[in-house]
Amino acid sequence: MCSNVFVEEIVNASSERRRKKMTTTATTLYSCWGFMYGLMMGSLTWKCGSCFEFEHSQPLPLQDWNNNVTFKAAAAFAPPLMVGLTLVDAAASKGAVCLDGSLPGYHIHRGYGSGANSWLIQLEGGGWCNSITKCVFSKKTRHGSSHYMEKQIPFEGILSNKAEENPDFYNWNRVKVRYCDGGSFSGDSQNEAAQLYFRGQRIWSAVMEDLMSKGMRYANQALLSGCSAGGLASILHCDEFRHLFPRTARVKCLSDAGLFLDVLDISGWRTLRYMFAGVVRLQGMQKNLPRGCAKRFNPIMCFFPQRLIASVRTPLFLVNTAYDTWQIQVSLAPASADHHGYWNGCRKNYARCTESQISFLQGFRNQMLYAVKGFSRLKKNGLFINSCFAHCQTERQDTWFSPGSPHIKSKGIAESVGNWYFDRAAIMAIDCPYPCDHTCHHLVFK
Repeated sequence: MCSNVFVEEIVNASSERRRKKMTTTATTLYSCWGFMYGLMMGSLTWKCGSCFEFEHSQPLPLQDWNNNVTFKAAAAFAPPLMVGLTLVDAAASKGAVCLDGSLPGYHIHRGYGSGANSWLIQLEGGGWCNSITKCVFSKKTRHGSSHYMEKQIPFEGILSNKAEENPDFYNWNRVKVRYCDGGSFSGDSQNEAAQLYFRGQRIWSAVMEDLMSKGMRYANQALLSGCSAGGLASILHCDEFRHLFPRTARVKCLSDAGLFLDVLDISGWRTLRYMFAGVVRLQGMQKNLPRGCAKRFNPIMCFFPQRLIASVRTPLFLVNTAYDTWQIQVSLAPASADHHGYWNGCRKNYARCTESQISFLQGFRNQMLYAVKGFSRLKKNGLFINSCFAHCQTERQDTWFSPGSPHIKSKGIAESVGNWYFDRAAIMAIDCPYPCDHTCHHLVFK
């Protein structure tokens, strides 16, 4: 069943003047499993069971959700750069194909000036398919087939080409790698009966090879980033990415909303572990997961970032919310664990949580902070964990870099990532517990 979501802007009283200027609104609709969305400049029409239109004055930040989602933008931004889709023609001969056997693809905008030899690679997110039934469905969507991918997508947030929106990376070569394997670019198997190809690892290799041939081999600076399932992929492939470049190159990785935790849900069941077990087994990931982890743990556990982050050798930055809305909805308080609907209100709207529910979510925050304890001791790494109810903050302009973007101790996400990447400052930013942060852009499900 589909539901709606919007971003509720929380601003300080001192920002009341800016609040009055926040006239931009937008509505996005996604199918519950297909993550289907469309984009038109000026107005949007989405379909998910029923259809409706919602007018807005600015283009919508892209986001991946299993639900219908509505965004209320923090401020009016200039229309984003639209970048075309490039298919990797050589991928087919390598068996590097999407779930349905179609070619993988990416969107690239060339760098210039001081950024001509700098590369930012962003891995798209979009959940996972952990069963034949779900993967068969996914292969008829943009997350399983390039036939359904948009021919153009907006580059904003960390991909923006405007210095005022993306001061550290605006003139780099910026690439968005499309996600069509359902397994965080890590599977390598197939199911002939269902005509499914789980070739995420091959897609990763084919895309990197293609980009290297287009100039990435000359990079003196590179950053691998990703959101959600793409954020997990950026952790899994971080050291592989580093090995593509000479030692003299500055190479680091960024994971946004990729810190998925192996924790008990509200019924005492490990919902996410069950889901990940299906993904790892179905897609034949065991041989592709980091070897150091696989020697110590069951391969399924090595799909959880908390088992990996401290052993990643390449500098890694984690951007995450302590109250990740995807994890609250899917792995902490899923409907399957909430038979009496006690969590219906809280699951959709943080403001409707009871005291005991907030206490449970504070426990989740504590487990997240414990999970990054060893990671945060390594000076090469970086951390930005804020106390917002959100999911993916580097892809959207309002949360990445804007006058009202989320901050921790006066530092926003873009500034924190830039300071860490360029060694301007060590960044280990952990927010105070909810509800202390008044700069959040909360997601609320309707």
